Parts: sequence; structure tokens; C-alpha cells
Amino acid sequence: MAIDSALHGYSRERVTYDGKARDVYRTGSGPAVIVVAEIPGITPDVAEFGRRVAAMGCTAVLPHLFGQPGAEPSAAAMVKSLGPACVSREFSIFALRKTSPITVWLRALAQDEHRQCGGPGVGVVGMCFTGGFALAMMVDDTVVAPVLSQPSLPFPVSRRHKADIGISDADLARVKERVAAGTCVLGLRFSDDPYCFPERFDTLRRELGDGFIAVELDSSPGNPHGHPKNAHSVLTEHLDDRPGTPTRAALEQVLAFLSDRLLPAA
Repeated sequence: MAIDSALHGYSRERVTYDGKARDVYRTGSGPAVIVVAEIPGITPDVAEFGRRVAAMGCTAVLPHLFGQPGAEPSAAAMVKSLGPACVSREFSIFALRKTSPITVWLRALAQDEHRQCGGPGVGVVGMCFTGGFALAMMVDDTVVAPVLSQPSLPFPVSRRHKADIGISDADLARVKERVAAGTCVLGLRFSDDPYCFPERFDTLRRELGDGFIAVELDSSPGNPHGHPKNAHSVLTEHLDDRPGTPTRAALEQVLAFLSDRLLPAA
């Protein structure tokens, strides 16, 4: 798919927060949903997910953090995007109990989008490398519908890293206050995901209790759904969009979660 056609229907705007300028792609109208793309960036599948968000009556807002927007994913694109991200101070790749600094920029974007788009707040969907960012952004009341799709930071180099949820103790305390006040967190992963381990969801269950809604799809060897052993991206690359499939059901649950919290009149 050509890059231009992959981003058909999106507008692009250059925005600056905290002295850092980035492109932001938008489509749709209504309350904002910040879709923070996975490595290698805003692929055609990520752009298509944004269109689904727009189709339900929201503004899909896709910040460009890495990669070439609209390009197909490939091994070369992964390496090209992952290398700079790993050395950037904006991303906490290996540190335990630390929030990635990029979330400060993303929170400013969310606040701006809320002012422009209205509604009760904004939704945030993080994916893989950015999956945990939706949790960190909950320190602001603006975020009312956080979705963590296969959150993969910090990278699982030890047992402690596998269980870590990628935010500081202070931010976690604030998230727990938000959850106690009624904000729920939705998380998705494949059962045998090679990057998002069950220990991470165990931590989220322990810390957030009933405020954490876990969706775990069977990708074990010989699973009846045909999910590959390396299944990882629930909403994009490994989405089987046929009606009745577990990933289609997960996608519909995400859209319903966002709609219920951002479009209550609907």
C-alpha cells in the first residue's frame, strides 16, 4: 500500500510542547482518542484502527513519534525505528519503576485535544512499545479511557522487568487514586506474547484490582484460533478481522470501552 493511500483521510499538523515539535495526524470529529503507535510507527494497520475510532464518532489523533508514517512494517523499519528510540532519553526502555519522559509531551497533547474536541475527556490507546503510556497519562484527569494493548516496556531482561508496568511509584499512586474514583483501565495481550508477559498483567491486577479489565487471547501452541506463536499486536498486525474471531471481539471491546466513556449519550 502506498504511503499516501495509507493515510488517506488524515490531516497533518505540526504541534510543539515543551520545546519539542512533532507532526500529529487526525481524522474524524468528536471527543479525542490519542492513538500512540507501536514500533515501527504509524503503519497502515494503525491508521486503519484510527479510522475505526473516527467511524464511531471520535477524533482519532495519531502523534508521530518514530518511523515513517504510512509505511508498511518490515524488519528494516523495525530496526530503523527501534534504534533511535532505545537511545532516546524520552523513552525508559530498561529502567524499573520509571515513567517515560515522552508521556509529559503526550499529556500536553491530550489536554490540547480535549480543549479542541470537547467531550468528558480523552481516550488513549497505547500499543506495544507505547502500551504503558496510556497508564502514565492517567495522572491527568483529562484521560478517562486508557487502553493498554500489549504493553512491552520495560523490555523483559529479568523477572522483575517482566512484572514492571513502566511508571514511577508517584505516578502509580495517582493512577490508583483515579481508579478508586471510578476510572477503569483496559489491557490486552496474547497469552504467549514474547514481549508482554503475564507477570505484567498480574501486577496490574494486584495494583488496580477490579479497575483493571484484562483481555488475554489464547495463542498457546495448537490454539483453536490459529493465532501464531509470535502473536503480539492485538489491534493491528495480528488482528483477524473476521466476525466471531477473538481478535475481532477484542477490537469491538476496545471500541465499546472508548464509546461508553467518551460518548455516553450514544
